[in-house]
Amino acid sequence: MTRVLVTGGSGFLGTSVVAGLAASDSIERVVSADIRTPSPGVRLPGVLYQRLDVTDAGGLPDLLRRHRIDTVVHLASIVNPGRKTTVDQEFAVDVDGSRAVFEACVEAGVSRIVVSSSGAAYGYHEDNPEWITEADPLRGNDDFSYSKHKRMVEEMLAELRVSAPQLSQTVFRIGTILGPAVDNQITALWESRRILAVAGSTSPFVFVWVPDVVGAIVRAATGGPAGIFNVAGDGTMTLAEIARGLGKKRLVVPAWLLAAALWIGRSLGLTPHGPAQVKFLQYRPVLDNSALKDTFGFTPSHTSREAFESYLEARELR
Repeated sequence: MTRVLVTGGSGFLGTSVVAGLAASDSIERVVSADIRTPSPGVRLPGVLYQRLDVTDAGGLPDLLRRHRIDTVVHLASIVNPGRKTTVDQEFAVDVDGSRAVFEACVEAGVSRIVVSSSGAAYGYHEDNPEWITEADPLRGNDDFSYSKHKRMVEEMLAELRVSAPQLSQTVFRIGTILGPAVDNQITALWESRRILAVAGSTSPFVFVWVPDVVGAIVRAATGGPAGIFNVAGDGTMTLAEIARGLGKKRLVVPAWLLAAALWIGRSLGLTPHGPAQVKFLQYRPVLDNSALKDTFGFTPSHTSREAFESYLEARELR
């Protein structure tokens, strides 16, 4: 029976993952660790909730040993930085925090770690292949902190596979997650009267339904294969298709104009996003999920289009 600790257990994805793990008959103990302590009304029976700040995780090895944790699911990350969030704060959580978690796993003798990485680790580049596979290089974007940090975390994991081979790794490079209550940088763009588009950009989107992400993570935590896997639904959607689904028109602007507007907005403290985020819309990494299906043995229940349609249905209910 597996005993699992989840970092970032009170976040959007973490809450769903903790529930999925708690429902598994193969798991004996679930510890949800997060800097935020959930209210009693939302706590799940049988789950142990612990406060953990990954930027100050000196007590984590003892916590792992005390609960005889053999598997850690590492989700803690700053996905949606606030207007006042600094790059140093993001680095402290995303990179230094991940390093502290990995070191604690090795020190405490944890046998398996499951890590939520991102397609952003590949980077947003004009010469990205039409479909990106796990064999393609991780280039990140040095001027886009989230992308850069995800690449750096994966570089740490690669080093760890050499220095600590006893720690089995399953790393998921996840596409854009959609769910009934999702709120991320993509869905925020859809709340405007018009859907922002960059002139000349045809880069499509891949989506994954949140229960599919949970299903993959639960499989990884309960004996699924080690390795690195893209996590996305089959197929893609263009921005024009997304706009039609939302019943909105597109606002198509030149890349240089959008970059200038973001530079001004960030300088005035109106947005946490800067000119680097233009690439975020221009050159989406389009994730090939063949290895997830053929090697890891998990087929998402929703295609990209079905995930989007389910998101729209939930949005209407809200």
